[in-house]
Amino acid sequence: MAESEAETPSTPGEFESKYFEFHGVRLPPFCRGKMEEIANFPVRPSDVWIVTYPKSGTSLLQEVVYLVSQGADPDEIGLMNIDEQLPVLEYPQPGLDIIKELTSPRLIKSHLPYRFLPSDLHNGDSKVIYMARNPKDLVVSYYQFHRSLRTMSYRGTFQEFCRRFMNDKLGYGSWFEHVQEFWEHRMDSNVLFLKYEDMHRDLVTMVEQLARFLGVSCDKAQLESLIEHCHHWWTSAATPRPCPWVGDESGSGRTSSLSP
Repeated sequence: MAESEAETPSTPGEFESKYFEFHGVRLPPFCRGKMEEIANFPVRPSDVWIVTYPKSGTSLLQEVVYLVSQGADPDEIGLMNIDEQLPVLEYPQPGLDIIKELTSPRLIKSHLPYRFLPSDLHNGDSKVIYMARNPKDLVVSYYQFHRSLRTMSYRGTFQEFCRRFMNDKLGYGSWFEHVQEFWEHRMDSNVLFLKYEDMHRDLVTMVEQLARFLGVSCDKAQLESLIEHCHHWWTSAATPRPCPWVGDESGSGRTSSLSP
């Protein structure tokens, strides 16, 4: 997503006008004109898809999935731009044409609702990993994200932002519908439904669950190395992570910003 240093802060009204509506769902401007192509995107049986509502722990999940699926050394993560290894389907970069040509097995991310994903994905055997996050933590992180982006540069209050969140006025639409759509498919053989909070409570079990779902083995040494990597990820806020969605994705969140 291109960002301009000259962008001025958006009032709530200006901010809202930057989205567009597609079949009742507000989407970011970079999705405009490409939804039909996304629906017809050719899916491969070997694909692994990571889907989340924004600010649901995507950054860490993608690293875990990459390490488990590739049997990779966690030290490799710091030497690569992992977003090049796991591109976001709807983002302008690298673009649909390039993602189509990636070597199998492809690892692809998206924040789109289930019904907007490629139609072949609904009936195919590509693996889909979905992770949900407590909305009280998510909305704080999403607010910080929108304030940090010069292309959005939101300058409304947190209370106004929460009202927009509750009224489905943010990019990617209703959190509740987004999660519900995938929850309804949680029993599908090619869908794994995860909760971000469970990753914090019992990371070992989740990694083992991911390995079984992906059909790969994860020995004790690999597991210990991956667990250490994840704990370092959580505790080192200064660690640079090239990720398009910037903001807090720690397990604790900042729910103190919200009233019960």
